Amino acid sequence: MDAIELLIDLHRHQNRQGPGSKADTLRAFSCTNLSGRSNVRIADIGCGTGGQSLTLANAIDGHITAVDIFDDFLSELERRATNSGLADKITTLNCPMDSLPFDDESLDAIWSEGAIYHMGFESGINSWKRFLRPGGYLVVSEITWITENRPFSLESFWKKEYPEIGRASDKINILEKHGFSLSGYFVLPADSWIREYYEPLEHQYDAFLSTHHGSDAALQIVRESREEAAYFEKNQAYYSYGFYIARRG
Repeated sequence: MDAIELLIDLHRHQNRQGPGSKADTLRAFSCTNLSGRSNVRIADIGCGTGGQSLTLANAIDGHITAVDIFDDFLSELERRATNSGLADKITTLNCPMDSLPFDDESLDAIWSEGAIYHMGFESGINSWKRFLRPGGYLVVSEITWITENRPFSLESFWKKEYPEIGRASDKINILEKHGFSLSGYFVLPADSWIREYYEPLEHQYDAFLSTHHGSDAALQIVRESREEAAYFEKNQAYYSYGFYIARRG
């Protein structure tokens, strides 16, 4: 297996492939007017194994199209949807997020938890906007500075990893530039990283290493994952995911 295949194998057993929780998803959903409406159409972009897809499917009268490029994640989501009695409310789609096949103005919401950075925040907004009906919602979580000042080494690290990292005000300005108005914003708490993401990953490592016979490549993935968790715990006062709920004009 190459590194991507190993990462998929590690993460396919996870409820989520990044920070976030059911409570976070529902809090963001409460900032929309989609509750109580009928025939709601949502696309969940970069859905992974669909923790948020299942939460949304339970919350709406409508349908979710769950989009990812990894079949293993989509198969796991399909299994979970069937086991939860939600298979008729979720359709999976293997498709790159920069080549979505939706008709213009066909969606009530585009949802993307921790995935828009693959395109870049502004590029994703610009690309996806046309699929939303007027009054539709763009709901994304995005890496965000949560303080005005931070250590130079931390800023340098993130500027290299993701140059579009910024403060909430920077992100909101971009949304407004593209014709959105903010309906809600909040910062993911540390537990949404540690308890909901890093700790479940930690419980997977022994089985993962056993499956791959302690290969150097598997050991490297575990080492990097643990370093990432330690880095967040050390610097959690400075950055998190901001959850942005914005309405198209």
